[in-house]
Amino acid sequence: MRAHDGDRLVVEGTKVGSPRREGEVLEAHGPDGGPPFLVRWSDGAQGLFYPGTDAHIEPAD
Repeated sequence: MRAHDGDRLVVEGTKVGSPRREGEVLEAHGPDGGPPFLVRWSDGAQGLFYPGTDAHIEPAD
């Protein structure tokens, strides 16, 4: 998975009824835009994140 600054990171809920989590990629710390990503989540929290199979990137416009 590769991301650029400003891309959206979306993590789908893993259980029925659990909400998806969305955030903005602030920095990619891995080689060639790979994880871990510094993410600002929609609730304002920030942190490093290693995406799993339930995550995908939506490119910035």
